[in-house]
Amino acid sequence: MELEAVVAIARLGSFRAAASELDVSPTAIGNAVASLEKHLGVRLFNRTTRTVGLTNAGREYVEAITPALACIHNANQAVADHSRKPTGTLRFNCSPSGGRHVLMPFVIEYLRRYNEINVEVVTEGQLIDIIKDGFDAGIRLAEAVPRDMVAIPLSPTTRHVVVGAPSYFANRSRPIVPADLMRHECIRARFPSGTLYRWEFARAGEATTIDVPGSLTLDEPGTMVQASRAGIGLAYVSDWTVADDIASGSLIEVLSDWTPSHPGYSLYYPGRRHTAASLRAFVDMAREIGLRKTSSTGTKG
Repeated sequence: MELEAVVAIARLGSFRAAASELDVSPTAIGNAVASLEKHLGVRLFNRTTRTVGLTNAGREYVEAITPALACIHNANQAVADHSRKPTGTLRFNCSPSGGRHVLMPFVIEYLRRYNEINVEVVTEGQLIDIIKDGFDAGIRLAEAVPRDMVAIPLSPTTRHVVVGAPSYFANRSRPIVPADLMRHECIRARFPSGTLYRWEFARAGEATTIDVPGSLTLDEPGTMVQASRAGIGLAYVSDWTVADDIASGSLIEVLSDWTPSHPGYSLYYPGRRHTAASLRAFVDMAREIGLRKTSSTGTKG
């Protein structure tokens, strides 16, 4: 208690206030400080009947031990949380595609395990400040995760693919290189910011972006796929969005050698503050399921 007492007195400017905060008697606080001063061989506080102030040595000591005490407190809290049953509300922010294809399977399993938890998922295309907007965590493509966040991969690598319906290609040749897209009808994509997306391609160290032509502009992958299925034009979307369509033949993939894989979606959250038991349980579950999937994949073949 000695270190906590010194920091509390320094912050509150009163032995009595520190005793109240630590839920001990003023006598116990005084004895703790006296014991520490005797051990250190230096006075930490200048005390009068009206005021309490740090000595120069006391100021240096408090500045040195305060960060360490905060780390110890967070460590104790984190360990204690492992023995607590998660409660309350866990709020996630993610893109619509990330929510539908990545987050929801984890959320469903989480609710099966912890039926006293409430989960709220808010989807939006624009990247936000999850701390400022009151979210516990976010789910985005790994490349979009802020650098100051803790990131946990939730999905394997992914690709963006260019697809078109058989009816679209009935009277058109298939593009061989990205530049061929300039002679095609493409379904353009607009970001929530209002910016039009330039399709990105790379092969053997060569990278290019194309501001594709097209009479239809959309802002959501599902509607892009719907339009492409109808033969309106070529769509550029995540591979898992059209995996079933490609397998069934309702959409045909082109330019596959120009669309390399990249890291998939990650769960991210602030790493500089205490992690609530509800989020810690979700992170532990996500890691467990991820390891299980990796192990299962590794044993095949």
